[in-house]
Amino acid sequence: MATVPASLTGVTVEFLEYPATVTAPASSGKTYYLGGAGVRGVTIEGQFTKVTTIGVYLEDKAFSSVASKWKGKTPDELVNSIDFFMDIIKGPYEKLIRGSKIVALEGAEYGGKVSQNCANHMKAAGTYGEAEAKAIDKFVQIFQPYNFSPGSSVFYLQSPDGTLTISFSDDTTLPENPAGAIENKALSETLLETMIGEHAVSPALKQSLASRLSSLFKDIDVNNKY
Repeated sequence: MATVPASLTGVTVEFLEYPATVTAPASSGKTYYLGGAGVRGVTIEGQFTKVTTIGVYLEDKAFSSVASKWKGKTPDELVNSIDFFMDIIKGPYEKLIRGSKIVALEGAEYGGKVSQNCANHMKAAGTYGEAEAKAIDKFVQIFQPYNFSPGSSVFYLQSPDGTLTISFSDDTTLPENPAGAIENKALSETLLETMIGEHAVSPALKQSLASRLSSLFKDIDVNNKY
């Protein structure tokens, strides 16, 4: 088994708790481990407004996989390395992203903005085609009926094969049943890239990942991955 450092802890972002581990309900019962969490905000008329928080959880084997290349790097070295974040984005393991709301948001508007951001990224990268356009349409449709109150959450489960499973919760608990799933690797990876890539919507999340993982990697034996 891959090693997850015993020093792994949860964090609090605004009024929202991100525990060190999250266990999936239903048959899989898989556990995911917190990489980092941070706030996302928007600037309106020159004023920064906090809108959501984002936490990225990783499958256990992700830690030693990423540490094998990045162990020994400082938080500053990691936060300024696009390659570090791309290794997480494209890593062959599951990631669970939790986006919890600080303010009330309308599902159709929120889903539309997230999907448009993803579409723009894919078009700029040359990875946007007919399949991605259909995936974006499905993404918007999944969000359409929902509205989010403060403290409610969206969960994105990303599989290595490119399946993106979306779930909604009235609180911060991973729900039993997903709202929908989209099989499109480009969209799945781009969604996380918009959060922690070169033009990230949450610099605070990037800083948290860099700081926490730099410290956690010290406790990982990269010669004993499995």
